[in-house]
Amino acid sequence: MSSDLYLIGCGPQDALAAQRATASAQTMGFKAWNLLRMADIGLTVPPAFVLGTAFCTDADSRCQAGRPATWADGLRALEARCGLGLGDRRRPLLLSVRSGAPVSMPGMMETLLNIGLCDATLPGLIRQGGNPRLAWDAYRRLVASFGEVVAGIPGERFEAQVTALTAGRDERTLDFAELRTLTQQHLDAYVREAGRPFPQDPVAQLSQAISAVLASWQSPKAIEYRRVNQLPDTLGTAVTVQTMVFGNAGGHSGAGVGFTRDPATGEPHLWVDFLFNAQGEDVVSGRRSAHGHDALAQVLPAAWTALQEAAHQLELHLGDMQDFEFTVQDGRLYMLQTRNGKRTPQAAARIALDLFDEGLITAEVARQRTAGLTREMLSRTRVVADGPQDASASAPEGGTLAPQALQPLASAATACSGVACGEIAFDEARARARHAAGAQVILLRRDAETSDIAALEAAQGLLTARGARTSHAAVVARQMGKVCLVGCAALHLDEAARTATFDTREGEVVLREGEVLTLDGNEGRIYPGAVRTEVEEPVELLARLDRLATA
Repeated sequence: MSSDLYLIGCGPQDALAAQRATASAQTMGFKAWNLLRMADIGLTVPPAFVLGTAFCTDADSRCQAGRPATWADGLRALEARCGLGLGDRRRPLLLSVRSGAPVSMPGMMETLLNIGLCDATLPGLIRQGGNPRLAWDAYRRLVASFGEVVAGIPGERFEAQVTALTAGRDERTLDFAELRTLTQQHLDAYVREAGRPFPQDPVAQLSQAISAVLASWQSPKAIEYRRVNQLPDTLGTAVTVQTMVFGNAGGHSGAGVGFTRDPATGEPHLWVDFLFNAQGEDVVSGRRSAHGHDALAQVLPAAWTALQEAAHQLELHLGDMQDFEFTVQDGRLYMLQTRNGKRTPQAAARIALDLFDEGLITAEVARQRTAGLTREMLSRTRVVADGPQDASASAPEGGTLAPQALQPLASAATACSGVACGEIAFDEARARARHAAGAQVILLRRDAETSDIAALEAAQGLLTARGARTSHAAVVARQMGKVCLVGCAALHLDEAARTATFDTREGEVVLREGEVLTLDGNEGRIYPGAVRTEVEEPVELLARLDRLATA
């Protein structure tokens, strides 16, 4: 087996032991390295094989990674562990193909799920689980994602077919017959847009998926992320090929993303977004809104208890607040990813101090993690909701000051706290132009998508009509220190007319691009115009930092 091919939870014990000598975040990517660490501490991780970052160094290496001979040993180990076969008509093995650089780059590269499904293997999947809805849902998802990522078909082509068929319903309510119809529509669209049929050979699917994930290292959003975060282009990405688990298997299944502590405030409680009967991309893509943990705890208490224990184990062994992804299939919890979570400066201080008090890190480590956090960075700006409007406040050009009553237009889920005020912009070009002119900008988008990273850099805050607090775009916004509100159901955007309409109790309120909006990320509220704010210093937090300095 190649020294750049790694196994997780499958293969001979001597091979698994030997790979530990070369395995690291640098050689197998941070995502796969943490999968290996989670498996080592006894968490339930679907087995996988990994093509290391060496396969991303140049065009020849990337070409080699796409050849089945390169990963034949890994696939055989995976098939033996699962008792399934890629392309097997009776017991088909389905795979996810994920990227993973040596440093966390949330949502900047591609993922493909359900690889291995085709006309020939779909009946076998139905016989395996007795769930035709799951099989057709997984197949239509594969065709759409493969079309977008591999064939370069705009995702809107497939989204439009979903919208037309659902006619306002939640797509999770579609039955297997409707999903079968949708799959055929996707297959027809694939031929029409790509000029060739969707590949029916599972090995060819896997080969092309691996190549596409490696190619996404050079995608515009990945390049922009590296530029913003001063990361070298030479890092490269690994590719993790992992056995599928299905969050879309029914009412006792789902997909979620969470943080072991609140990434905005640092409070020591789980912070989770979860979608029943859904796959992981539904949560992190920014195209779907999600629920908090209450519904998960109520419907699947055993899975919730297992998730709490897993979160505790992650902090105990990794020594930091974690951002993790998970799937629940038929009530059983599977951990799919973990990484050190992006957090605000306030959360960084609180988490470091709490972990030190809990004995999980030393005083020296806590001091290292809080070094450079200034009083100004830790102070909190908040909206003054019960006082008169600041007479000295001036609205940005084209805007007006909010009325004294401070009635919010709408509410949304808070992904990153703080207060941001600025002109409405609907796209990157407008955001960049107004930022260059010295204006503060609030970016309004339908979905929270990572392709907006360049626009986010020019904005003070982000407001979206759809999306979850833990979507990749929200994670990136938090990392960049941008106020971020997502999943505002009352917001309707008309990009052509350059207007944002809010449904309020008094009726519709229409704001045009260039008018002023305030995002209150502390309370999850949206206000028209500019509002009066005040700055609060975290007295208790600063006192704890002072005590840490002498600990």
